[in-house]
Amino acid sequence: MEFGLFVLGGFAILIAMLLAIGRLYPGTGAEQLDWKPTRSYEDEIQLELDDIQQMLELQNERRRRRGTPELTEDQVRLEVEAQERERRARSERYRAGGLGPGAAGPG
Repeated sequence: MEFGLFVLGGFAILIAMLLAIGRLYPGTGAEQLDWKPTRSYEDEIQLELDDIQQMLELQNERRRRRGTPELTEDQVRLEVEAQERERRARSERYRAGGLGPGAAGPG
């Protein structure tokens, strides 16, 4: 019994010491490993903006071939906001009890 307590106590002390070293040591683990992100946040944002522009250009190319008017980024954003408002409104109606079991919902 005493040996088990000794081993358990030693293990607890070891864990406590490791946690104390981690807490008190200056710097971060990333600094210790000399780790740096592969791309900066600015690069990530620029890539996202480029992706949006490319998708919009491809969508407009398809719309031109069909003969429908082209979309602008502002129009797409307004459409997404309108869809989001509708989704929130449906969610609120559902939570308020507007759509009970057996009620016909969208889709």
